[in-house]
Amino acid sequence: MSGSKPLPTAEERQAIRDGVRAVVTKFDDEYWLARDDDGKFPFEFHKAMADGGWLGITMPEEYGGAGLGVTEAAIMMHEVASHGGGMAAASSVHINLFGPHPIVIKGSDEQKRRWVPRLCEGKDQVAFGFTEPDAGLNTTRIKTFAEKIPGGYKVRGQKVWTSTAQVANKIMLLTRTTRYEDCRKPTDGITIFYTDLDRSKIDVHLIPKMGRKAVDSNAIFIDDLFIPDEDRIGEEGKGFGYILHSLNPERVLLGAEAIGIGQDALRRAVKYAQERVVFDRQIGMNQGIQHPLAEKWMYLEAAWLMTMKAAELYDTGQPCGAEANSAKFLGARAGHDAAWQAVMTHGGFGYAKEYHVERLYREAALPRLAPITEQLILSFIAEKVLDLPKSY
Repeated sequence: MSGSKPLPTAEERQAIRDGVRAVVTKFDDEYWLARDDDGKFPFEFHKAMADGGWLGITMPEEYGGAGLGVTEAAIMMHEVASHGGGMAAASSVHINLFGPHPIVIKGSDEQKRRWVPRLCEGKDQVAFGFTEPDAGLNTTRIKTFAEKIPGGYKVRGQKVWTSTAQVANKIMLLTRTTRYEDCRKPTDGITIFYTDLDRSKIDVHLIPKMGRKAVDSNAIFIDDLFIPDEDRIGEEGKGFGYILHSLNPERVLLGAEAIGIGQDALRRAVKYAQERVVFDRQIGMNQGIQHPLAEKWMYLEAAWLMTMKAAELYDTGQPCGAEANSAKFLGARAGHDAAWQAVMTHGGFGYAKEYHVERLYREAALPRLAPITEQLILSFIAEKVLDLPKSY
């Protein structure tokens, strides 16, 4: 997922859409409504995507992946999010695309052979222990500490918003191996591990939340977890630099997913406006209904153009920080606004679960909040693009 890759042709882009759609559309609205109710991880969907070869789309071919770029991954995730599954469908898949990237760029050949094929085949599911309750987006202030001992490390600490820890058998863990106050630079002394999720040493607590119920979020408490030396990725203390490689692809994919959810909601709103008759006429004849939907279509299309621009810049080895952050910001805003307009178009029925737009609205809230806030994106653009002074 780095360096310069040839961009896919129009035919190749359509082939990706067709292939993904063939899998995704086997799982209908009722399947996703049931997962929203019971909170069970969508194992059947995850397996179908693995069987179709989609989990390894960005992984190296020599380890069982397709070796494709962020452009193809964004097209894939846009399609995944466009057919009723929302962020539950997207999150069950996209962790495989950007999360294990440190393994690809800094893992040894032995580590790649050991880990990557199992990720591509869907045999391993990985939780990501990065965020901490007292650090938030200030990653340099994490406190989870890996103490060096013979043969490996002993880890203590806690993480929050750790996705899929209820079902995962692996965890990618960001720790300090040198305390913040002992480092020359704040970004020094951070180390990444990829290891077994040992539930005898990791206490996992589910966080009930507004949406994406089927892909769990958790607070985890780590007490004397032993991690062998061979499960450390790259050099000790260099982990902060490794995670930077995955940030721009992550933003691109989140933008694509949010746009997919918004377009799904918009289609449902248009269909309802065509069918719903009040005062002896379709409500879709009313400009009060038409104009907001038309406006949301334009915002979604514009956000998609920025998303593709960011992906193509990344895949051709060009700087894309501003575009990737903008794709996430614009995609999340456009998707969220379209989902709300879909609820409004349905009127009272928009509040009813049977029409699914209330669920899509809840799903569309997440991309606005994570993995980076809108405010930090605005600050980034102000500083890096507009050359304004740093504000934080």
